[in-house]
Amino acid sequence: MRTIIARLAIPASLLAMALAGCAPAPIYKPTANTVAVPPAQVAREPERYGTSDVIWGGRIVQVRNFNDHSEIEVLAYPLDSSQRPKANDSGNGRFIASMPGYVESLDFPAGGMVTVAGRLNGTRSANVGQAPYTFPLVSVNQSHVWTAKEMSGGHPNVSFGVGVGVIR
Repeated sequence: MRTIIARLAIPASLLAMALAGCAPAPIYKPTANTVAVPPAQVAREPERYGTSDVIWGGRIVQVRNFNDHSEIEVLAYPLDSSQRPKANDSGNGRFIASMPGYVESLDFPAGGMVTVAGRLNGTRSANVGQAPYTFPLVSVNQSHVWTAKEMSGGHPNVSFGVGVGVIR
């Protein structure tokens, strides 16, 4: 019995390592000042989080360009272990990502998925439709707009069986 278990242990470990290698690593490294709270919580208690660092992501709602900076309104979603927004999850509020200079709206398309790393910089009251809303403001240090391939990547494309199959 021990021989069978020993023989199966090595292939099982190799399979586990191969499957773990399919998930991309996080793109941003948290700092000592990074807080893991959703934007909705920061909007409720902005004074509690001050100028903490955050790594947030979600669906791009719109881009607004100003003379010296651009603002990207984002509907926040939780992030997976690779820091990709989990769009099939419930939203975590909205936030405004502030970036220096001009941001091309074609590079940050409405409906696209984005992850940003930056520092909290207060809040702003505005409306979402007719409803009043408090937006946490994030001064962005780094950002990544996810492609459709990146969003679907990281899931192992492994199957077991006998027969013929087609991969699309």
